[in-house]
Amino acid sequence: MTANLEVRDGVGTILLDRPPMNALDVATQDRLRELAEEATRRDDVRAVVLYGGEKVFAAGADIKEMQAMDHTAMVVRSKALQDSFTAVARIPKPVVAAVTGYALGGGCELALCADFRIAADNAKLGQPEILLGLIPGAGGTQRLARLIGPSKAKDLIFTGRHVRAEEALTIGLVDRVVPAAEVYEQAYTWAATLAKGPALALRAAKESIDAGLETDIDTGLTIERNWFAGLFATEDRERGMRSFVEEGPGKAKFL
Repeated sequence: MTANLEVRDGVGTILLDRPPMNALDVATQDRLRELAEEATRRDDVRAVVLYGGEKVFAAGADIKEMQAMDHTAMVVRSKALQDSFTAVARIPKPVVAAVTGYALGGGCELALCADFRIAADNAKLGQPEILLGLIPGAGGTQRLARLIGPSKAKDLIFTGRHVRAEEALTIGLVDRVVPAAEVYEQAYTWAATLAKGPALALRAAKESIDAGLETDIDTGLTIERNWFAGLFATEDRERGMRSFVEEGPGKAKFL
């Protein structure tokens, strides 16, 4: 297997396992889609960590494999490539990327699919496709611009330069920088905390934010309103409000 899903205490870790650099070949891309769909289905997975291991997150696509593809082959493959990453982005549960070492090209695009990114202090991120005469093809031109703004995204994509962890934090590409030895532990701890929250409300929050960013404010408010009202039919809402009234704020335990 090029990747696998390990589940512990409500947290599913999608672990890339294609040494030495976790190059994202076709088999790995397809496997990511399968694991994202599995994490979506499984009730025992309430939050997800994306992890490439202690040394590297993912150094990008398998260039030798791509070199052998012509235009016709890539017309067919590019949709499947995007679908694999979109499946990760649409996991309806909190997703945390634990970024170690290199996260370049497709590796950076995979990290962009997470809701929150914790990076090692030795991490390097970037979209170097321009140096191959290409552009990002797994969502980089879209997700990066939405995350850090079009000007900063163009800087990284036009130049293909690598960004060290501290600059990535400054521009909003990652959300926290920690010592390399602590990356997975901190990502897991954050995911485990979220895994104890109300699953339907977390899903509603994620879908409202993500869908709202793709539309105008009025439509976004409608999405929010529908989810907000719908949550009044859930046991989690009853449990949360009852706990607040009887015990005070922040003490509810959700199933």
